[in-house]
Amino acid sequence: MAKVATQLVGALEELLGARIPLRVRAWDGSEAGAAGAPLVVLRNRRAVRHLIWQPGELGLARAYVSGDLDLAPEADLYEVLSAVAEFTERREELGQSIGLKDAVGPEGRRLLATALRTGTLGLQPTPPPEEARQQGRVHSRSRDRAAISHHYDVGNEFYRLVLGSSMVYSCAYWEPSAKSLEDAQAAKLDLICRKLGLRPGMRLLDVGCGWGSLVLHAARHYGVQAVGVSISAEQVALARERVAEAGLTDRIEIRLQDYREIPDGPFDAISSVGMAEHVGSAEYLTYAGGLHTLLAPGGRLLNHQISRRPSRPGQPHVPSPFIDRYVFPDGELSPVGTTVSLLEEAGFEVRDVESLREHYALTLREWVANLEANWTDAVRLVGRGRARVWRLYMAASALAFEENRIGINQVLAVRTPTTGRSGLPATRSEWLAPHPDNPELDVHDSATGTAA
Repeated sequence: MAKVATQLVGALEELLGARIPLRVRAWDGSEAGAAGAPLVVLRNRRAVRHLIWQPGELGLARAYVSGDLDLAPEADLYEVLSAVAEFTERREELGQSIGLKDAVGPEGRRLLATALRTGTLGLQPTPPPEEARQQGRVHSRSRDRAAISHHYDVGNEFYRLVLGSSMVYSCAYWEPSAKSLEDAQAAKLDLICRKLGLRPGMRLLDVGCGWGSLVLHAARHYGVQAVGVSISAEQVALARERVAEAGLTDRIEIRLQDYREIPDGPFDAISSVGMAEHVGSAEYLTYAGGLHTLLAPGGRLLNHQISRRPSRPGQPHVPSPFIDRYVFPDGELSPVGTTVSLLEEAGFEVRDVESLREHYALTLREWVANLEANWTDAVRLVGRGRARVWRLYMAASALAFEENRIGINQVLAVRTPTTGRSGLPATRSEWLAPHPDNPELDVHDSATGTAA
């Protein structure tokens, strides 16, 4: 009798009419598949059942997160994910599926018979406990709090292992002089401050302030009065600690507050870093309109947002089921053009758009390296399943940025007064330069612990 791996791989390849880009080792020790391809391990029959019941990305994710499917020690995670992504995209273009529920014709019957013979045809496995199950109206305040809690309230120490001492959970800015992730994150914080034109005494609002790194940088180096808001209880607790430790409680206020509840505008500048993805495309115009109301005339908004490629004509955009269930529940990505149009519709004048796509790929690879270097501690803090979620999500995202399947953009917009004067200098190099009235502000001094 043929070994399990040989039977499964042979039946799948006959159904798909293509070679699977992986080598497979089954629970009986047998191997089959392309010679020299990355090796994945099916540890038990349940791994195949995950794929039968949820063919595609979600089934693969469930099998991996649960530990039923794994990589061989010598396999490279990026190589595996790249091969799977390329194969999946090609299969989707041909309208094919690998699910037994779609198996018809002689090839499908062979796959069905193989599943029966190997004992892999059974009840649907219970999804891993790390999978989110959202309830209530999408983007209601209670559901948004639950979604944010699912992603961010997993322990500040875990995030410190992944993000490093900067505690900045967004794309870094890799200048040629950057020697470390911390250098690149300090450069990104400073880039935002310069784009916003911050000056001493100005009032800054940071929506979705995370652990407070941006408001700390802005207050320390630009002398602003800053308000940071977040609906993550753990983020707010640590951000307040960091502000107190920095001796900046007189200049920084951290609030556990929904962006829809901010009562005390106007602000001279607003930063929105990684917020639009949580707000959602249907709510973004309302969000942008609210920020426009909170901003003083002549004030600037810096919107830092992950974007997706526009959908093909006649094909609606389908969000990643893995990201939605395990990483960012209810998160949505929009094309950058959509964001620009909605900002303009909300009353803003868009002045600058900068892509940082390659920068985010580098950042994510640094985070994956941090996670892998601290794997034992990460598992101790959040459990093996959640650690595997993060490893999969960050590595897959790095490849998505590298391959231009997703992007990230900083959009600078102004609430231009009726006079028509935006307040920006005539050239980009001028408004990005440090302000000559404040030469004593050493905005590039990472030794002060700006991002620590």
